[in-house]
Amino acid sequence: QVKLLESGGGLVQTGDSLKLSCVASDTPSGVFTTYGMAWFRQPPGKQREFVAAISWSAGNTYYADSVKGRFAISRDNARRLVTLQMDKVKPEDTAVYYCAADPQANNGIRFGAPNYGMNYFGKGVLVTVSS
Repeated sequence: QVKLLESGGGLVQTGDSLKLSCVASDTPSGVFTTYGMAWFRQPPGKQREFVAAISWSAGNTYYADSVKGRFAISRDNARRLVTLQMDKVKPEDTAVYYCAADPQANNGIRFGAPNYGMNYFGKGVLVTVSS
């Protein structure tokens, strides 16, 4: 079982910046290093959608078209931490944001699998962007 704890959500205005953090609290850092990590979000009344992913080595990052150029995903394996820097936010970024982990990522992101192989999700944090 992988426990993920998100933080950093809140209310911001259009154009502001916000940083979300996620820590794998019970995972040894050496094990966390092997995980593929991602952020998903669920806007009000809509289905959960992919936002960004990062491979274990942090050498590869991937973004949904809707956030490309505005959001940045990064990780600190020693701290078992993954972050999502959100810049130039828009009202349509309003959603509950979930951190996700794939312990079987094998230095990649399994885009062919359901939820891109992410089998563990945190409880989520709410981000609200006012216009």
